Amino acid sequence: MAKKKAAAKSSLLLRNFEPYKEKRGEPYMNESQREHFRKLLREWRQDLMTEVDRTVSHMKDDAANFPDPADRATQEEEFSLELRTRDRERKLIRKIDKTIEMIDADDYGYCEQCGVEIGIRRLEARPTATLCVDCKTLDEIRERQTVNN
Repeated sequence: MAKKKAAAKSSLLLRNFEPYKEKRGEPYMNESQREHFRKLLREWRQDLMTEVDRTVSHMKDDAANFPDPADRATQEEEFSLELRTRDRERKLIRKIDKTIEMIDADDYGYCEQCGVEIGIRRLEARPTATLCVDCKTLDEIRERQTVNN
């Protein structure tokens, strides 16, 4: 059951996903591409907001003062895990909002460090990406070196 829930949550973004079909000679991050990502991000955000609402309802409906300490502890742990997940999703919603603002300002799709095109397929895999693959790889290497030292 837990595996099904996790799989369903991780595929929220992919539920209605249709890859962008690039046209020959089409300029990068044209209005059609920007609209594709705007729609993708808005749907993802809506799915996350639905999960937030579901959690609030679940916690209200299932909140009980169990007489058994073990039952109470189990419920508290369940609620704690759900709240941590929602907190991560809340941060993701902020990141999605920031990304939509970048699209609206025509700053979307280019690496923040080196300025090259991030690429349609990478952005479809991670719509909130702000670094190209090379810069992200270097960033991760630096991070590992910092942690290991």
